[in-house]
Amino acid sequence: MIKKRSDPLVIGKVIGEVVDSFSPTAKMSVIYNSKNHVYNGHHLLPSTLISKPKVLLHAAEDFTTFFTLIMTDPDVPGPSDPYLREHVHWIVANIPGSTDSSFGSEVVSYEMPRPNIGIHRLVFILYKQKKRMQSVSVPLCRDGFCSRKFADEHELGQPVAALFFNCQRETAARARS
Repeated sequence: MIKKRSDPLVIGKVIGEVVDSFSPTAKMSVIYNSKNHVYNGHHLLPSTLISKPKVLLHAAEDFTTFFTLIMTDPDVPGPSDPYLREHVHWIVANIPGSTDSSFGSEVVSYEMPRPNIGIHRLVFILYKQKKRMQSVSVPLCRDGFCSRKFADEHELGQPVAALFFNCQRETAARARS
């Protein structure tokens, strides 16, 4: 599958570094604090990411079709040397079609992003499940996670949607002495 060079997932190197090229067949909206929408390549501050987002599925599916959502950071500990790639922030499985992430089963609890070095990409990947999963293996560690391997182990196939945003450490205001 060849993706266009103008695709934000290609420009942001999400396709290639996190997932293989795929054809989107579903849409999702990611919203933090009821007002901060995630758009590919946009920047969000860590202070706005404390609580887990609401992820709405806009799939032309019914409640008998299920999806798995992964949120991952491929730039840990820093984008110039991401030797801990990937860091998994959240996994939700068995999300019924045309609902939102709150209807699924949280496999890995949400962890807010805390980038220390450089600008990090936070990636949301949506997979369509073949059927409702009875058991999902929990990663032993958040660092060194691999979305592709997780998808293979759970027979999820290629993603059906993906979104990413950029995030970097906020500078603290310092009082002059």
